[in-house]
Amino acid sequence: MNHLQCYLVGGAVRDALLGRPVGDRDWVVVGSSVEEMLSLGFVQVGRDFPVFLHPETHEEYALARTERKVGQGHTGFVVHATPDVTLEEDLLRRDLTINAIAQDSLGHIIDPFGGVADLEDGRLRHVSDAFVEDPLRVFRCARLAAQLGFNVASQTLTLMTRICIGGEIATLSAERVWVEFCKALDAKHPEAFFTVLARCHGLDEWFPEMVGRECTLTPRPALYNFALLGLDADELAAMRKRLKIPNSYFQAAADCLRYGTLLSSWTAVGGVSAEDLVEALVALKVTHSLDRLEIVLAALDVPEAADLRQLARRIGAVSLQSDVEPGPAYGRALRQARVAACVQFMHHRTARDRS
Repeated sequence: MNHLQCYLVGGAVRDALLGRPVGDRDWVVVGSSVEEMLSLGFVQVGRDFPVFLHPETHEEYALARTERKVGQGHTGFVVHATPDVTLEEDLLRRDLTINAIAQDSLGHIIDPFGGVADLEDGRLRHVSDAFVEDPLRVFRCARLAAQLGFNVASQTLTLMTRICIGGEIATLSAERVWVEFCKALDAKHPEAFFTVLARCHGLDEWFPEMVGRECTLTPRPALYNFALLGLDADELAAMRKRLKIPNSYFQAAADCLRYGTLLSSWTAVGGVSAEDLVEALVALKVTHSLDRLEIVLAALDVPEAADLRQLARRIGAVSLQSDVEPGPAYGRALRQARVAACVQFMHHRTARDRS
């Protein structure tokens, strides 16, 4: 197995050069074949091109390949993977120069397209004009801008605009767009995702709700940033349908939209009624779980959240005498008891703060 010409490529090399944590390591094998890889114990897993799992490390090893565009979309390619494909030819098909850097077994860097210089300059630049052949690269580039804080080269932005205006971006699957979007929301500079897409008309097809909207986000979990996009109910419903947004993300945004203002101002004297506060806490299912409430508290940085959690638990623990018959009267009585518990809690809290 030592005779294989193996090169570490892609994100692992990029992140190591940036001093970032390295996740999955991907390898390119030059001068080999499917038959040889199988004979050495590698397990083939690639459907569209030859990708194998190492028999011991289980890392991915792909035969060096070239691609030729034959159809629309992210998957419309014919792959050529034979022993005569060189490392440089394999790197040439990649999207950005910072992803087209390789490292050999001795640690030497192979950088035929200037990716190291672009890393130093904080620049996202395409390797070749073949960049336009894969519309998903528009969102990958915007996502990397969010993760790395890099600027997009003007020539690359021109190619991204061509993809978006040409309409091929509409051929992408909602699932692939959502993956890139979610990674960007979880990034260090999440707002850069929208800034880059706005400059190349990349919002028009998949994120029309964000066109012209000023977006201010901070580094925090993707779920919270999605909840803070500022979408109204109709916009949220439309985006959910278009991107097939997971229920947890939709629910978080819907909860922040409906109850965010109330919970954010719950400490204001006379600003929130006990009835409204109880309604919000009950709607967030405090009698069963605090999870939905916790998401709203974290997403909005609700003031004095510890007190609100205590109130939620107290309301959730309210019960009636066993002789109260089930029915509408029971529901009204339970609501009144919860409101009374809320009022009592607020009085105690006010007295505590004054002492």
